Amino acid sequence: MQALIKISDKQYLVKQGDTLFVPRQKAAVGATLDVTSMAAIDGENTSLQSSGTVQVKVLGHVKDEKVVVFKKKRRKRYQSRNGHRQQMTRIEVVSI
Repeated sequence: MQALIKISDKQYLVKQGDTLFVPRQKAAVGATLDVTSMAAIDGENTSLQSSGTVQVKVLGHVKDEKVVVFKKKRRKRYQSRNGHRQQMTRIEVVSI
């Protein structure tokens, strides 16, 4: 069984046992969160559920890969190079 969940304005298609990276959540490592399910997919049957919940467990807080932002204007002697690493949370789907 799969479920379509929404975390921090992003949608993920998950099944039990999946691990994924989501934007940083305000939860301690080892805590269990309840996420509302948008749709449940069982084989070929799809049912929209707004009341279903998916339990996820927080495995850790990490940083994503570095993103380099490079700006340049031709013939103006302007170059700017910046980068940042997005804060992410690693979660595991416990039950649907």
